[in-house]
Amino acid sequence: MGRSSINIDVILDADRVPEQISWNATDTTAEAARKAKAMMLAFWDGAEKTALRIDLWTKDMMVDEMADFFYQTFMTMAETYHRATQDPALTSDMKQFAKDFYNKFREQQLKSNKA
Repeated sequence: MGRSSINIDVILDADRVPEQISWNATDTTAEAARKAKAMMLAFWDGAEKTALRIDLWTKDMMVDEMADFFYQTFMTMAETYHRATQDPALTSDMKQFAKDFYNKFREQQLKSNKA
């Protein structure tokens, strides 16, 4: 049986706000740790029937980057859901939600930039 590890390092400021996030994995070709401005990590606890999550982002994560991150995460979640369930209708609904979310964000940005 094989084993793989993912290591996440978070550098915090004095107020425990993330300043830097980096990660590496044993099953990657990358030699150095990769930097990230945000992360979402979720585990499913089958016994408790609850999702356990860690959501972190650095001080320099911009709002537009967060919207991109969420849009891409929603789309990836839809694909994962489809692979797991083979349910094209709900997959399509999830992708449409992601598109609507992103379009609404962009509309808000345009309005606030005009003000």
